[in-house]
Amino acid sequence: MHKVLSIQISDNIEIKSLKAANFYDIAFSDSDELFYNAGHDKYIYVFRYGVVSFLNHSEGEINIFVKQLAPFCKNFFEPTLREEFEVDVNTKENKFEYNRIQITNPDIDTLRIIMLNVSESVALDYYTEQSNLLLTATNAQTLILERKGRLNISGRNLKKFIGKTINLKNRIIENLYILDSPPEAWDNEYLYKINMELKKTFDIQSRYRNIHEELEIIKDNLGLFIDIMHQRKSSMLEIVIILLILVEVINLFIEKIF
Repeated sequence: MHKVLSIQISDNIEIKSLKAANFYDIAFSDSDELFYNAGHDKYIYVFRYGVVSFLNHSEGEINIFVKQLAPFCKNFFEPTLREEFEVDVNTKENKFEYNRIQITNPDIDTLRIIMLNVSESVALDYYTEQSNLLLTATNAQTLILERKGRLNISGRNLKKFIGKTINLKNRIIENLYILDSPPEAWDNEYLYKINMELKKTFDIQSRYRNIHEELEIIKDNLGLFIDIMHQRKSSMLEIVIILLILVEVINLFIEKIF
């Protein structure tokens, strides 16, 4: 029985710099991923989007390697999002369960695809958590707008909020490749079936759509907030112009009298 553990440790991991560090033997690498053969049926899979996956590692070994990864991470944080998955090998047929898979052929490509899908699931959990926080914040403002008829946020903070939303959306778009099947799966029917069934098991496509829909709702709300801000600024500008005209009229009136 093998055990996969995938955890989110940062927003981004610099793969190119990590590759040069030569921690273990590299079995596969590209600009987005780094797959290590750590020996004795142990593998480590590192992804640009901040997830690292371990196969058959102890908690102590995992903690040591995560600390080694910290200098290569952008916005490194203590891992709280994690997902475990069991792999039963050399079975008579492939069978997929909620947190377990039975496979007939436990070769390195099959194990890598399993680790890939577990990692995708953790990344989607992270993006879901981030989008939920943004949606909660926008809902709080719409509730204030409903009750008081005005926004309770400054223009500066609104701009920061918009920037945070755009950055999150950009990160998700940059990592859209996580929804694609790896090249090996297209060339091998066995691997293709394993990959597609795992995506169904982890509900990858549906969860991504939910994140996308939440971000669209946030985008619409922010558009409304911006319009309200512009209207408020326009109203203030109109008041200032009226006051200036009033001052000019008063000055003219005083000059005529005196």
